[in-house]
Amino acid sequence: MISLIGNYGYAALFFCLWLGIVGMPIPDEVIVMSGGIVSSIGILQPIPAFLLTYLGVVSGLSIGYILGRVMGVKVVDRVLAKQKNKHLLRAQHLLEKYNHYALALSYFIPFVRHIVPYLVGINKMSFKRYALYSYTTGFFWTLSYFILGATFGEHIEMIADLAFQYGLWFGILLGIGILTYFLYNKTNTYKRSKQNEKSDLHPDRG
Repeated sequence: MISLIGNYGYAALFFCLWLGIVGMPIPDEVIVMSGGIVSSIGILQPIPAFLLTYLGVVSGLSIGYILGRVMGVKVVDRVLAKQKNKHLLRAQHLLEKYNHYALALSYFIPFVRHIVPYLVGINKMSFKRYALYSYTTGFFWTLSYFILGATFGEHIEMIADLAFQYGLWFGILLGIGILTYFLYNKTNTYKRSKQNEKSDLHPDRG
C-alpha cells in the first residue's frame, strides 16, 4: 500500500477504496491507516489525503447502493455470490434488527459494510436517507482510522487484526477512545485558558 501511494499519490488512496466493492486484497482499514501514515511523515498533505480517502470510501460503497437499486435482486445472485454466505446472512440480520441504522453499524464490520449498501438499494431506500446515514458515519469512520494510522502507524497490522476480530465492539471502543481524547484535550485547554486569565489579572510584582 505504501508503495502504491509512493507511485500514484492521492489517486492510490481514492481508487483502492473505490475498488473495494470488487474485493481488493487490501482491507479498507489498512488503506485508510496507510493514508494517515504517509500524511504524518510528509509524503502527502494531510487534508487532501483525508478528503480523497473519505471520497474513496463513500463512493465505493455508493456503487453497491446504486447497483442494488437499479438491478434489484439480481445483484444478490451475480455480485454477492462470491461473498461468503455468513457475511450476507449477517448483513441481512443487521438490517432486520436495526433497519436503516444498519448502514452506520455496518461500517465497523469488515465485509458486511460492502454488502449492506446492496441490500438497502434492493429495498429501495431513498438516496437521501442512504447518504444521511452512510456519508455521515463514513466521515467519522474514515477520520478515526486516519488518525490511528497517523498516530500509531507502526502498529497498523495489530490494529487491523483487532478490527477484523472484534468488528463492531472495536468500533465502539474506538469511538469512546477518540471522544475521551478530545474531551480531555478540551478540558486541559479550558484549564490553561483560565490559568492564563488569572495570571493576567494578578501579574507577579518583582
